[in-house]
Amino acid sequence: METRHAAGSLTGTRIRERRLGQGRRQADLAREVGISPAYLNLIEHNRRPIAGKLLLDIARALGVEPGELSGAADAARLGLLAAAAARQPEAKAELERVGELAGRFPGWAALVAAQHQRIRALERLTATLSDRLSHDPQLAASLHEVLSTVTAIRSAVSILSEGGGLDPEWQARFLRNVAEDTARLTEAARGLAGFLESGGAEAGEHLSPQEELGAFLEARGYFLAPLEPGGWAGVEAIVAGAKSELVSAAARELAREWLSRYREDAESLPLPRFAALWQECAGDSLLLAERARVGLSRVLRRAACSGGPATRGLVICDGSGTLTTRRELPGFPVPRFGAACPRWPLFQALAQPGRPIRARLEMPGEPRQVFIGTAIADSRWPEGLGGLPVFEATMLVEADPGASDEAALAVGPGCRICPRAACPARREASILAEEA
Repeated sequence: METRHAAGSLTGTRIRERRLGQGRRQADLAREVGISPAYLNLIEHNRRPIAGKLLLDIARALGVEPGELSGAADAARLGLLAAAAARQPEAKAELERVGELAGRFPGWAALVAAQHQRIRALERLTATLSDRLSHDPQLAASLHEVLSTVTAIRSAVSILSEGGGLDPEWQARFLRNVAEDTARLTEAARGLAGFLESGGAEAGEHLSPQEELGAFLEARGYFLAPLEPGGWAGVEAIVAGAKSELVSAAARELAREWLSRYREDAESLPLPRFAALWQECAGDSLLLAERARVGLSRVLRRAACSGGPATRGLVICDGSGTLTTRRELPGFPVPRFGAACPRWPLFQALAQPGRPIRARLEMPGEPRQVFIGTAIADSRWPEGLGGLPVFEATMLVEADPGASDEAALAVGPGCRICPRAACPARREASILAEEA
C-alpha cells in the first residue's frame, strides 16, 4: 500500500527531526555511528536507504526505538490519516505527503488520527442510538408511559380546576390520582433520562428473551463444554444453573432449544474431529460438510461455537428474515434492532433453500475490511407434508485471508446505519454521512 511505502521512505526525515530536536550536529552523530557527515546528509534527505545495523546504531545514539525511525510504528497511523482524508475529499488534503506529515510532525499526525477514530466511534454510537430509538421496545414503552401519564394528569387537573361544586370525596380521589400519576411520571422520566444518558439499557438488563440468551452464550464464547461428548451436565442442569442470567421463562425455553441443538451438533461433530477436518479441508466448510456427511448449517454453527475468541461470526434468521442469533465478528456489525443488510448471503440463501451460498463481503469504512460469508437455508415440516414448511438460514462470517484488492460484494450492517448512498437495495435513508 502507498501509506506503507510512505512510512518506510521517510526514515531519514525522522532521523533528522529527532537529531535537530536534541540539538545535535550532523557531524557529531555521523562520527558516533561511524559514517561520514556527507553520507548521513544523504540519509537524512531520504536519498539513501537505511536498515540493519546502521539503523540500530543511529537509533541507539538518538535514544529512540528503531521502529520510531523506520516508520513501523507509523503504518497504522498513516492508514488512519489516509482514511481521514478520504472522508473529507473537499479539503483536498495532500495525500501523497501524508508520510511527511507523520514523519515531521508526529504529534499533529497522532492528533488527527485520534480525532478520526473518535469521529468513527461517535458515528457508531449515533447509529446504535438511532437504531434503538426506532426499534427499542423498552424505549417505546417508556415514551408511551410518559405521554399517557401526562395526559392523565392534565385531564385530572382540568377537572379539578373547573370547580363547580365537585364532591369532596371525588375531589380527594382526583387529587390522589394526580399524586400517583406524578410519581409514575417521575419514574418514567428517570428511566428515560437514564437510557439516553447511558446510551442503552442498564448493565445486566436485557430487552427481550433473545437478548438474555445472547448474553448467556456470549459470556461463554458460544462454547458449552458440559454439552460436549463426555461433558458432565445436561441441558436442564445448565438452564437451572443459569436462572440469574436467563431470568424470563421465555429465555429459558429458548435456551433449551439452543442447547439441545448444540448437543446434537457436538455429538455429530465432536470437537477433536471437527478441528482435524477443518485443518484438513483448509477451512472450507462446504468440503468439510461433504466429508463429515453432515448438513452445512451444522458445520457453520460448529465453526462459530468451537471455543476461543470470536474469530468467526454467526448470524441466524427465521423465515421472515428476523435475526435470532447474532455472534458479531469485529468489523462486521450486526444490528440489534431493525433489519440487517438484504445483500448478505444469509438472505440470498433464504430465497434459495438448500443451496449453499458463499461470497466475499466488503463492509464500508476505512481501513478496508473484507469477509467471507457462507450461508445456507434449511427447511423442516413440523406439521407434515400437508402443512407449511419452517425455514431457517445460517451464515458463518470469517475474515478474508486473501488479497485485499480483489473485488468483493459491497454490503453494510443495515440501511439506517450504512453510508453507501448508491446501494441498489437501499430501503431508507442513512443517518450517517455518505461514503466518499
